[in-house]
Amino acid sequence: MFSTIRRDIRSALERDPAARNAWEVLLCYPGLHALWFYRAAHWFWRRGWVVTARFTSHLGRFFTGIEIHPGATIGSGLFIDHGMGVVIGETTEIGENVTLYQGVTLGGTSLKREKRHPTVGNNVVVGTGAAILGAITIGDGSRVGGSSVVVNDVPPNSVVVGIPGKVIYRDGKRVAPATDLEHADLPDPVFKAIEQLLERIHGLEAEVETLKKKL
Repeated sequence: MFSTIRRDIRSALERDPAARNAWEVLLCYPGLHALWFYRAAHWFWRRGWVVTARFTSHLGRFFTGIEIHPGATIGSGLFIDHGMGVVIGETTEIGENVTLYQGVTLGGTSLKREKRHPTVGNNVVVGTGAAILGAITIGDGSRVGGSSVVVNDVPPNSVVVGIPGKVIYRDGKRVAPATDLEHADLPDPVFKAIEQLLERIHGLEAEVETLKKKL
């Protein structure tokens, strides 16, 4: 238990430049507290104490503003930064060293009692307000831009932006699996498309001017 707590604290210290020491993280980080509520609720859930598990989860949401269903499967090293409004559904699976920012939703799209929530790989970063919906897989080392809505599988080491989310490799190169907080550096597919249209329009205008001169 104590080694797990140390790992949780270390994750926050490594990924949040605002964290100054272990005591600050221990006392003032709701993402950390939500994880502890989840682990207690998950323990009850696995033993069939469903109501106790859900009530423990409910208490965690009340105190932290973060809702993690006790049936979710979460690997070690999860860091929830700020955390308010984060929702993690029942059949969600989260790998190791994942970072979630405030307002992230890992939600379902089916009313059937089946795997209906996402599977998030290792070393994934999900930006503020992003929604990952359905039984899809986010590959290891990928980044999801803030406010993106992802409804399709994402290959490993990819960057996803937009609504609906589109996979874009940054400069055609592999995205390093290390945590990257530079959300402002994410590419914008809409802006890129507009740029291409403008270039095409300028090209057509030049051709029209050439034809006018010939006539």
